[in-house]
Amino acid sequence: MSARTKARKRALDMLYGADVRDQPIHVILTAEAARAAHEPAREASWLYAREIVDGVFDHAAEIDEQLETYAQGWTLARMPVVDRAILRIGVWEMLFNPQVPVAVAIDEAVEAAKQFSTDDSAGFVNGLLGKIAQANAVS
Repeated sequence: MSARTKARKRALDMLYGADVRDQPIHVILTAEAARAAHEPAREASWLYAREIVDGVFDHAAEIDEQLETYAQGWTLARMPVVDRAILRIGVWEMLFNPQVPVAVAIDEAVEAAKQFSTDDSAGFVNGLLGKIAQANAVS
C-alpha cells in the first residue's frame, strides 16, 4: 500500500471519527498529531493525511455543495457516514489538489468504498465522482 493510500485511510478515519462523534476536526487532528509524533514510521502518511483533512475542512462548503448538487436523490444526511467521508476526500483531491490526477482520486475513492463500506457504495462513489469531474471539466 502506497504512502498516499495509507494517508487517505488515515484521513478517512479522522473525518469519519469527527462526523460520528460530532467532534470538531481540530480535536481529532490534535489527537492524531500526538499519535504521529510517537510513530515516526508513519510520518509520511501523516503529512498527506493532515493535508487532506485540512483541505476538506477549508473547502467544506464547496465540497458539500458539489455532493448535494450531483447526488441525485441523496442528501448528505442520508449518505452513510463512511461514504460521505470518502466522497469528501475524493472531491477535494479532484478539485483542490492538482497533484492528484482525477482518475487516481476516483479510483482511490472507489477502492476505499469497496474496502470500508457497503456492496453498493463503490458504484455510488464512482458515479457521483464521475459526474462531479465531468461537470467541473477536470481530467
